[in-house]
Amino acid sequence: MKKPVIGIVPLVDAGRESLWMLPGYMELVKAAGGVPVMMPLTEKADNIEVLLDLCDGFLITGGHDVDPACYGEEAMSECGELCPLRDRMERPLFLGAIERDKPVLGICRGLQAMNVILGGDLYQDIPKQRPSGVDHHMDAPYGRTAHPIRMAEGSPLAECLGTVETGVNSCHHQAVRTLAPRLKSMAEAPDGVIEAVYMPDRRFVWAVQWHPEFYDNNPDSLKIFEAFIKSC
Repeated sequence: MKKPVIGIVPLVDAGRESLWMLPGYMELVKAAGGVPVMMPLTEKADNIEVLLDLCDGFLITGGHDVDPACYGEEAMSECGELCPLRDRMERPLFLGAIERDKPVLGICRGLQAMNVILGGDLYQDIPKQRPSGVDHHMDAPYGRTAHPIRMAEGSPLAECLGTVETGVNSCHHQAVRTLAPRLKSMAEAPDGVIEAVYMPDRRFVWAVQWHPEFYDNNPDSLKIFEAFIKSC
């Protein structure tokens, strides 16, 4: 059986005018049995069609804030750096993938982007709009637990991990406010912030708010990627 090819949305460094990738994304894909390929940053329809045909699954990475204009709002002063080209690339890529029922895994910004593309919206800044005692923006090192999450019993994530409670790292200041109609929550932080979602009507469309790519030898992280790669 051939190994599935996983297209990974690139990270962007505007200051250096460069695209780059965290090794953890690629290492988890490889450890789970896939072949990771960092995709170009493109909004051209013909390029995206080629990528949709070429790849067996897609990983939508973390990174910049999703532009509030994508959900009909003006950016607050607390909104972070934006990458409009990523916003414009991810929309047709994600919609094309779910149209073809190709597996997709979103991480941090990836969850937020998927929610916005499907009609949901976001808190632009958790401390400003939804303050709580939960630390959603931890300092480095990131390979440790910031807060616990509780998973919905019977959800795909709970079935995958074999538990309904675990600890996660956390480095984000935006989060799901209104969940898109086609998504269903799989896990929440103690303050109610959504930590994981899935699409019930697709083979595998999951997203998590934390960063498994920073967890060295974390069994939960590998289990999530193994479920993703198996579905591919």
